[in-house]
Amino acid sequence: MAILKFRAYLEEDDSVYRDIVVKHTHNFYDLFLQVVKSFEFDNKHQATFYRSNDKWLRGREISIEKYEKDYVVDPLIMAETQIGSEIKDTNQRFILEYDFAKQWTFLIELININKEEDPRISYPSITRTEGIGPTQYGAKSILGDRFADIEEKYDLKETLDGFGEEGEVSPEPTDD
Repeated sequence: MAILKFRAYLEEDDSVYRDIVVKHTHNFYDLFLQVVKSFEFDNKHQATFYRSNDKWLRGREISIEKYEKDYVVDPLIMAETQIGSEIKDTNQRFILEYDFAKQWTFLIELININKEEDPRISYPSITRTEGIGPTQYGAKSILGDRFADIEEKYDLKETLDGFGEEGEVSPEPTDD
């Protein structure tokens, strides 16, 4: 059984990526779930894969369902389409568009094919995580909840960035 290793990049930043391994018999819905899980997104929105080429041009659609839009050719359905059936090239690429309102776009490329399963891995699986991904619904701070403490300590306000004017002396602290 062939094991396919894909690398999923954020379209805007190729330094943020996830490596995902699947069996060639898994379907595109399995791959979709691993991609969104690897970036800590939920799976509550519309999504579609596009078969692609070396120039990242969009080809045949593979969607969760048939959406109400005009198609040149009806899409394949993710849950019904095995990944192996759509591999046309050893460097096969796909584009995943997720949450059509927010337009999250992931560039996915086949980076390795292995004939042997690794008994330590439960397929499909995320095997590598590189870079800090964005949050799906808002800004994620590296500091997380600690930012409020820092903001309060340095008295950062929306109109004041914590710096005084040049030559201004800060008041001496008092022991109240």
